[in-house]
Amino acid sequence: MSIEQIINQIYAVPEASGQKLQQVIEEITLPRGHILFEAGKIGRSVYFIKKGIVRAYLYQHDTEVTFWFGREGDTVISMKNYVENKPGYENIELLEDCVLYRIKNSDLQRLFTEDIHIANWGRRFGETELIKVEERLISRQFSMAADRYQDILTNSPDLIQRVQLCHIASYLGITQVSLSRIRSKIR
Repeated sequence: MSIEQIINQIYAVPEASGQKLQQVIEEITLPRGHILFEAGKIGRSVYFIKKGIVRAYLYQHDTEVTFWFGREGDTVISMKNYVENKPGYENIELLEDCVLYRIKNSDLQRLFTEDIHIANWGRRFGETELIKVEERLISRQFSMAADRYQDILTNSPDLIQRVQLCHIASYLGITQVSLSRIRSKIR
């Protein structure tokens, strides 16, 4: 997915504003297993996934708990880093070799003050990320694991081929054994 497509799927900006954004965005390639954000540290950038898949997780009682997957077109961000410039609570790991677009928070903040269209894009960006978090919270709180797994099959079937089952089970809040039972019932 191109950076123009990613920018405009968030909020369409005039061409001149899009060019200003693109001038401060760089394309980088990082290997599978790379930790993009580390809990307790401040990340200084926002990323958009051109190619690859990532997961966000935290530790609970010495166990990794996955709470989000990102793939092509998605934003990779630690909101606590971005909004408050404070250390985040999550780790974000690349599950595949990834091609990412990176923009430094400082460049983005500067552009917000210089260009009203980019500022509006940033407002929409924040609103979109908030809605995604709200949807994940509601799903986790009110849906059964089998329903959430069915949602993955319906809306993100490629995750099943691209992500280890241990991470999917963690994301669903169940053991791998329970996930196996759910999968056998669905077949």
